[in-house]
Amino acid sequence: MSEQYYNYHDDDFSLDKAQDYNLLLQLDKSSFSYAVSDQNKLIAAANNHPLDELSNPQELLDLLSANYKKVVIGLPATGFSLIPQSIFKQDKLADLARFLDVNTDEKVLAQPLDSKNLIIYKTPESVLNAADEFGLRNSVFASKGWLNAIARNQPGDRDLYLNISGQTVEIANFNFTKLRFYNTFEFTGEDELAYFVSLVTTELGLQPAYTYIYLSGDVEAEDKNISRLAEFFDKVAINTIETLQLPYEIESHKILSLAALSLCVSSEVL
Repeated sequence: MSEQYYNYHDDDFSLDKAQDYNLLLQLDKSSFSYAVSDQNKLIAAANNHPLDELSNPQELLDLLSANYKKVVIGLPATGFSLIPQSIFKQDKLADLARFLDVNTDEKVLAQPLDSKNLIIYKTPESVLNAADEFGLRNSVFASKGWLNAIARNQPGDRDLYLNISGQTVEIANFNFTKLRFYNTFEFTGEDELAYFVSLVTTELGLQPAYTYIYLSGDVEAEDKNISRLAEFFDKVAINTIETLQLPYEIESHKILSLAALSLCVSSEVL
């Protein structure tokens, strides 16, 4: 669950015009966030709603039951593996899933992540059931949009992109706009975060003194995480990428992962 809260509705937002809007839902194990976009403009957003509100809506009944132009659902992963799309065969999915150590309360999905890679990931069955209210054909891996947003903004090969949600950090690196590295880590404080980022830097053969770090999600300028990382890396800054036109009340980096689902409006589950 995100440690930061936001709740925004544009003055022009009206569910009477829902057929012109896109609904973006980003789920985790126990909660979800939503955003509503009108073309390329954010007109509503809120986070940290309980997951059962999707299957049995009370507070958000009108919003969730409206007839939207498109719905995109970002599903969380409790484990994942990336493989080249060129070698994936659907009939081998069960064999590949064994490497994920799937529990009885988890399900496995396989979806394109970008033009080269396919992601095989497991997600809690309770989350999948909640998403099914909106049709699994509308679901994508939760961070697909975030990764695509970075790739579209010409990332440097010595740049590391971090997205923090609670005590989880996603780390990505690109080479000529192609995904080179992606993984997630659980951390308990700024020292552990710095350790994992340093570990990734070493694995990629990068030099900390020449590595740029860009952060989004649960992070504030000059907070403990940024200050600690700045002791080791050449540049540590907030990620300023925007995928939707945002109001001044919402800082783009805090909503980037959710808003970037707008880039996935044509994606489908395999």
